[in-house]
Amino acid sequence: MPPRRRPQFTQETIDQQLQQIHLLDPSSSSENLEQLGPLIKQIHTNRQQEIFLRTAQGLIDAKDAEIEKICGDNYTDFISSVSTLFTVKSYTDKMKENIQSLDTSVSQLGRGLVEKKRTLLQTKKTAANLDEAIDTLQACLRVLDVVNRVGEMIQEGKYWGALRSLEDIQSMPPTSLSQTPFFQHLLSSLPSLRAQIKDAVTASMKQWLLEIRNVSTEVGRLANEAMESRTRRWRSRREKDPSLRQSRVGSAVEMITYEKTEFNVLDNDTIRVDFTPLFECIHIYTTLNSLDELQKSYQADRKAQSDLILPNPLPLAFLPQLTQEISGFFIVETHVLETTNSFRSERDVEELWDSLVVGLTNSVTDALRTEKDPEEYLRAKECLLGFIMTLETSPYSTDTLQTFIIRLFEHYAQLLEAQFSRRFESIVHQDDHLPMQIEATTETEAVLEVVFVADADKVRIKQSHPPFTLPWSQTFYLCCEDIRGFIQKFYAYVEGVSQHQNNTDELLSKSLDRLLIEHISEAIGKRLAGTATLSQIAQIVTNLEYFQEACSELERSLTSLRSLTGYVSSSQRGGAIRLTARSSFEATLTRSLGRITGLITSKLDQFFELSEYEWTPTTREDAPSMYLYELVNWLTTVVDSLVIKEAYKDEAYKGALEYIAGCLMNFLTGRDIVMMNENAISNILIDVDFLDEELKRIGRSHLSSVFIELRMTTSIPLSDTVHEYLVPAMRHTSYSTVKHKRLQSLLEKLARFGTTQRDPAARELAEKRRKEADAVGRVFPGEGR
Repeated sequence: MPPRRRPQFTQETIDQQLQQIHLLDPSSSSENLEQLGPLIKQIHTNRQQEIFLRTAQGLIDAKDAEIEKICGDNYTDFISSVSTLFTVKSYTDKMKENIQSLDTSVSQLGRGLVEKKRTLLQTKKTAANLDEAIDTLQACLRVLDVVNRVGEMIQEGKYWGALRSLEDIQSMPPTSLSQTPFFQHLLSSLPSLRAQIKDAVTASMKQWLLEIRNVSTEVGRLANEAMESRTRRWRSRREKDPSLRQSRVGSAVEMITYEKTEFNVLDNDTIRVDFTPLFECIHIYTTLNSLDELQKSYQADRKAQSDLILPNPLPLAFLPQLTQEISGFFIVETHVLETTNSFRSERDVEELWDSLVVGLTNSVTDALRTEKDPEEYLRAKECLLGFIMTLETSPYSTDTLQTFIIRLFEHYAQLLEAQFSRRFESIVHQDDHLPMQIEATTETEAVLEVVFVADADKVRIKQSHPPFTLPWSQTFYLCCEDIRGFIQKFYAYVEGVSQHQNNTDELLSKSLDRLLIEHISEAIGKRLAGTATLSQIAQIVTNLEYFQEACSELERSLTSLRSLTGYVSSSQRGGAIRLTARSSFEATLTRSLGRITGLITSKLDQFFELSEYEWTPTTREDAPSMYLYELVNWLTTVVDSLVIKEAYKDEAYKGALEYIAGCLMNFLTGRDIVMMNENAISNILIDVDFLDEELKRIGRSHLSSVFIELRMTTSIPLSDTVHEYLVPAMRHTSYSTVKHKRLQSLLEKLARFGTTQRDPAARELAEKRRKEADAVGRVFPGEGR
């Protein structure tokens, strides 16, 4: 870079510069030394003192030469003027003295005036500086007032106004204040003030989150009550319109017909949730370009609050309050999600939802793990279902909760079955086996609404006038009542559940079968084994008959019972539920009838102990044995007094007669009696004839067939037709009921008796009987049995 060329001062330049000051200005009447300052400063700055002095000296010399020339050209006039000048000089000196005197006076006055002027100028300068300082201080005070107002606004919660004030300070137009250190320091403090605003609005939002947590339960409670009110209105409408009975709350039909009432759970007469702190915080953070930080902080805070919702362990009594708090929590989250655009993402909220649902299901599972009361399961289901219905319009998936409710249903069904099994067994065990007594017509209606009996039986019973007794005992009535209760509770669990099992009806039929078979039928069978009173057993028989009928009636009634509970499964709609318990009651009924026969036969044994038959009498009796009179009298009295069907009485008579026939046959062919003669056989037949006559008398002559084998077996030796029996064709046609082993035993007994006689004819007959017995014994064992 070439060296900078210094400027050259010419005479014209110096003249021009010197003319700028009053020292060389002829028109100026005063000195102005102040103007020399800038000129001298410029020469000094450019380091041209020597040049300037040389140029100035040249100018002086030029002026002196010019003066001398002027004086030389006018010398004559000058001489002539000298005298004049001396004259003038004298006057001038005198005047000079006067002037000097005046000048001295003026100088003295001027110096004072100059000093005053200088003082005045300095004073004006000071005043100007003071005015400028005052203006600057006032500007500072205004800025400081704004800054102070920012602090007050922060305390008053006017965060957006405070932030705007800071923005106004930063965007002030340039002024003299802008260049001051004070203002620069103020600008450097703005970030800290923004941080204060940020911290304050964050604290406000944190306090709001705490308040939200405290009111979440109340919000959930109001939402739950609103849903319950909606459910009651729909239930009332459903009862009035049978076509809506299968539609639940939240179904398409209900949503269409639902008359929505304006009720905002976040803003009502009871509670008002103000979201201003959150919105203001979002706005402030957005302005400060820190929204991501707020989103993370908010998500962390809500996650911490959601974790604190679930107690460990969970008391079941706290479950309604817990679900209300969760409902309120997510109602708030839904509102935030809908009103803050992109501040909250659905994914973040769903993470909170999924986490809470998993924790809720685990807590409920743990709480119910040792629970044996199905009512607790039902209450838990109702609580969870209300929770689901409260949030059904929200964007959260409830499939997990629906599946969890169905999973609980399996345990509920098991506990419900166990509970009712104990109740059924208790009912059977405590039954007095006496017919139910009806004292009033209202009792009749109440009982008939409970029991499962055919319509014809209901009509017949309604025609009876109180007081009267019903055919069944308390067992049948109470069991029917509990069966209805069991079914209603069974379906009460799946009512309102949108994802129910398709085999619910199948589960119900299996549970009912187990209850009817294992805890009613088999319990009756156990009670039967310890019952020795025929009237009680007869009542058991009647109860079992009605239980058989109840199985069929129950199958037909289940559809209407399901309708009453508002539930029909999609897979079973229109289908029938089948029960297999009828066969169990039939088997128990058979055992009961057998028990009656067993008790009768045990009494008959006592009569036979009094029989005192003579097995080798010398003559034949004309009248039946005396014990038979008492036996028949007792038998007819007992059997006819049983309150059972005639067919069952017939079976009781038949069982008793078969036992009598068996005892008589045992006398004839058993091992207890070693030998007998024909007279004893005839006496037995006289007793059989007496029994036949008694059967005719009581109108049961058809039961005489039980003595056919005895008559046919005894007729062979008495009529001496053993040879006919030995003929297969005759044996299969005329003696099919005779068992050859028994006939052989009877012939052997007759033969033994004959061998003890001295009469040759009797001994010969005995030999014949022996040979006939051997011949009968050689008959193929498969025949004649």
